[in-house]
Amino acid sequence: MKRTILTGILALAAGLGMLLMAQQPYAPAPAAPAGKTAQTGQAAPAGQAAAPATKAGPHPKSAAEQTALQTLVAAQRAGDADGMIKAAEDLLTKFADTDYKETVLTLEAMAYDKKAGSPGATAADTASEQVAWGRVMEVNPQNIAANLKLGGILAKQAKPTDLDLPDELAKAEKYLNAAITGIKAQEANPAMTPDQVASMKINEAEAHKGLALAARARAVANKAADPKKFDPAITEMQTAVADDPDQVLYQAQLAGILHDAGKDADSLALCDKILALPDLNSAIRAFTVNLKAQDAKAAPAAK
Repeated sequence: MKRTILTGILALAAGLGMLLMAQQPYAPAPAAPAGKTAQTGQAAPAGQAAAPATKAGPHPKSAAEQTALQTLVAAQRAGDADGMIKAAEDLLTKFADTDYKETVLTLEAMAYDKKAGSPGATAADTASEQVAWGRVMEVNPQNIAANLKLGGILAKQAKPTDLDLPDELAKAEKYLNAAITGIKAQEANPAMTPDQVASMKINEAEAHKGLALAARARAVANKAADPKKFDPAITEMQTAVADDPDQVLYQAQLAGILHDAGKDADSLALCDKILALPDLNSAIRAFTVNLKAQDAKAAPAAK
């Protein structure tokens, strides 16, 4: 099951609505009185030190821009992915110099992520999501969400038969490791609450899951009879499970990688654990039942 709303790392984007709704209606700054200059950066009277210039934080530059931002936020709060995409594109077309460009693009990419994770999604939806996160990266190559999602898409798309597999896996791992670095830096922030750190761990788990899929693709492509070639994939997926133990999909994917590695007894034990869970997702149940049958056939002594 794909998580369509990222936790923790999108606090800035989610907080945009609170920021905008808390603002007073836009009003232009008052003109300086006749004969006087604006305060910021003006010369100090003789004998006094000059006051440091202050830099305004992000803010709408007009009433029309504020309205456009509020339209985007309203679509986000309503869970309207198509509305978010339209509002973001309208805003960026009319206000290309907005202070909120990275956040607006992130919200738009979130909307594409939601569409790509919905029932009936197509390859075109995933392609659109990939383009959207790429636009975020153009504004800020260190954007954690963009690195996480782009790396995950590339890792999931990688096939052992791809001629450019090494290059694609290298790109995926670069993005995912950048995301982990950014996530860990946020987790180390003393201002983070335990709940916020727990949310960040969910994002970190998603990054390790992507690294596991990349490592699995590399292992399957490796035709050498190396019993340890799946070890990196197993380690990464075990980390994902430890960081997000409530994500049953990760446990099922770990069981699959253990089976790929010939560790059928371990895979079988994990399958039994998964199938004992209440309210198990039907798709995960079907996958696990089939995998358990394969494990039992390959390792009958483990039953």
